[in-house]
Amino acid sequence: METIVRKTDKNQIDTEVIREAGEILRNGGLVAFPTETVYGLGADALKEEAAKKTYEAKGRPSDNPLIVHIADYEDLKKIAVNIPAETDALAAHFWPGPLTMIFEKSDIVPYGTTGGLDTIAVRMPSDPIAAEVIRAAGGFVSAPSANTSGRPSPTTAQHVLEDLNGRIDMVIDGGSVDIGLESTILDMTVDPPMILRPGAITSDMFEEVIGPVSVDETILGSESEKAPKAPGMKYRHYAPKAKLIIVEGDLRDEILAIRQIAYAAHREGKPVGIIATDETLPFYKYGIVKNIGTRENEKTIARNLYRVLREFDEEAVDAIYSESFAMQGIGKAIMNRLEKAAGHLRVSAAAIVKEQRYRRIIFVSSTDSAQGPMAAELLRNEELEQEYVIDSRGMVVLFPEPANQKAEAIMKSAGMTLEDHSSRQFDDENLQNDVLVLAISDAIKNKILTEYKKAENVYTLNEFAGDSTEIPDPYGKPLTAYGECYEVLKALVRKVAEKLNVLAEGEE
Repeated sequence: METIVRKTDKNQIDTEVIREAGEILRNGGLVAFPTETVYGLGADALKEEAAKKTYEAKGRPSDNPLIVHIADYEDLKKIAVNIPAETDALAAHFWPGPLTMIFEKSDIVPYGTTGGLDTIAVRMPSDPIAAEVIRAAGGFVSAPSANTSGRPSPTTAQHVLEDLNGRIDMVIDGGSVDIGLESTILDMTVDPPMILRPGAITSDMFEEVIGPVSVDETILGSESEKAPKAPGMKYRHYAPKAKLIIVEGDLRDEILAIRQIAYAAHREGKPVGIIATDETLPFYKYGIVKNIGTRENEKTIARNLYRVLREFDEEAVDAIYSESFAMQGIGKAIMNRLEKAAGHLRVSAAAIVKEQRYRRIIFVSSTDSAQGPMAAELLRNEELEQEYVIDSRGMVVLFPEPANQKAEAIMKSAGMTLEDHSSRQFDDENLQNDVLVLAISDAIKNKILTEYKKAENVYTLNEFAGDSTEIPDPYGKPLTAYGECYEVLKALVRKVAEKLNVLAEGEE
């Protein structure tokens, strides 16, 4: 089968594309189209054979019910019976939108669409392309996510083609979706209504409209052996090809745990994938790191989740580690999808984070332009048993400056670089109990101890290395002086690395 691809803009819909899609659907074919949540795989919801084609194309278990999409509220009464009174209020607030409600089905809906259940899941999408496709198809379109069953849901037409090209009749390319996570599912057949799948519409939002709602206890629990009442409840979903593991705990511990895992994998030549955010991205040096969005606006995380999971399929990683997210608002929906994608595989950050005397090492020089940055870069290039954040600071830094050009030239000749270095001022924020401070001279060490009364773990570089060789100050001297400084620093830093590795062995 050749899959037809047609483009249209939701702000200027091509009526010929809609007409073609409607004709395919009315004749029992399959058409993928955008909604505000994810791309859906459309079929005539009232035809048993169309449902069978949907399950076959997706490789979807036949007991996993399909959501029926409508474009006009009046059509709900044709496919559902015993509709609760609260439905009108919910529809007035949240339809069209990312809400699916479950009702008792009417006789015109085949069991193939409902996964053999006497209930029907119904949604009215807000995307104008989706609405026009539904109307063109006759008003009732079943539309699970347009992906191979179990894979991350598609948020672009290209994602659909990656999974279903040659298996469906048509894809309407309407660009990227707005939300990126599937709709909230609310079971209206129980009292109070129960959330079966979290999404952009939260329990707090429901309660403002209809009062209390309950939440299914298995949303973040283990897989159930019971027949699912709604899509996505029973089977592993949204999964990338590589194993996904969620690291849970305090965010600081999550970062430390993932860093340790990534560093250990790096030393073995086996890079891992890391799902990070705007806020945590700078803390990861090893592994293949992808930014999923900002914690200040978790809607960005929801929008990017499936894209990031799919991108990892193009990377040579055996495992992907993700930070966890807050269980409030849309964060609950994000964690629900991550849990499904991971097959409920979670690890405790605290159980991974090892006792480690030092987690950060700071070299302190006068202006942070030569000796300190050179020493930091040398240590970064040593074979260390444990992972450290290694950087440098200066005691007198009036404004950020790049590294001294002669220092950079010497480092480049040794296969290293200070190209990204920018001088920074030393301050009391650098004096945590897991920070090792290595001063380039006795004078700098004494100044730190004098100005910062609570300073600890402060040594001269010579003192910590156990080597009294004087570190020359090359400032204002020819390039050869920087070369001599480099050689002394190289020897001292190697001894620092050896000592750190001995300490690490004692902490195992």
